[in-house]
Amino acid sequence: MSSERGKDIAEGPSRVNPGDQQLPPTPSRYESQKRRDWNTFGQYLKNQRPPVPLSQCNCNHVLDFLRYLDQFGKTKVHLQGCMFYGQPEPPAPCTCPLRQAWGSLDALIGRLRAAYEENGGSPETNPFASGAIRVYLREVRECQAKARGIPYKKKKKKPHQGKGGITCEKESNGREYNMIKSIEDSAQFGGFGLLY
Repeated sequence: MSSERGKDIAEGPSRVNPGDQQLPPTPSRYESQKRRDWNTFGQYLKNQRPPVPLSQCNCNHVLDFLRYLDQFGKTKVHLQGCMFYGQPEPPAPCTCPLRQAWGSLDALIGRLRAAYEENGGSPETNPFASGAIRVYLREVRECQAKARGIPYKKKKKKPHQGKGGITCEKESNGREYNMIKSIEDSAQFGGFGLLY
């Protein structure tokens, strides 16, 4: 009897009860967000007059969608005539518009680009991978950087100093960063907090 019981535990039950079916694994936060973004974009296309089938979607529809999303943004982007233009931390409120942050748009496009191909779209016809989208995102990044006075510049890789050097540390994913430079940069902007 105990040997049979041990065999059942090792091999698992020989028959499955209908109530014992396992639920599919919970999708990751990224997968859930990607599905929500995909559904939102699909709804946006359906709400166009006339509705746009996904098979006829092009980069112009994607650009219109990104501009449409600006109305829900939470990032203050100062206009050139604003007295706070170029200041990372303005001392008073102003009437400049709220926009979607460049980083949010960039991440959104990445998720939609993946979702398009996962839903049967060809990489060659992917409207989210268009050069026009990359140009638009670059322009948004540069415009927001100037308006907020926060430069978006790629950090140059510094040579690894070797044993005994403290200036560089290797992250687990293989990238290197300069600890001292990071501390100086954060001190320049008033601490380690987010710069929104």
